[in-house]
Amino acid sequence: MDSKQVLEIAVKAAESKRAEDMTALDMRKVSLMADYFLIVDANSSRQVQAIVDEVEDQVSANGVTIKDVEGKNSANWILIDLGDVIVHVFQKEQRSHYNLEKLWSDAPEVDLTEWVEAEA
Repeated sequence: MDSKQVLEIAVKAAESKRAEDMTALDMRKVSLMADYFLIVDANSSRQVQAIVDEVEDQVSANGVTIKDVEGKNSANWILIDLGDVIVHVFQKEQRSHYNLEKLWSDAPEVDLTEWVEAEA
């Protein structure tokens, strides 16, 4: 399974738990760390945890190895390391504070419209 397919699984899993302001960055030309970053936020630590649990469940069900999960104790910012895809799940305040999109502004955004439902 290639990294874009892993990204799609993570996007759909996060979307199913109502992750907000979903952004994926194509890191292939700007970092050796990963091919993609998926950055999402949620309104509460409970929702952050639900999104993380769903991403973990869906990637595992598809045979993707979860290399590491960091930040589960606080549930303010949880990072899921899927190898070539890194998923960042933030509470809203933490996301605006760390502003990963600005930090990695050289990375182009990935169009997620075909994987997520349009908001009504």
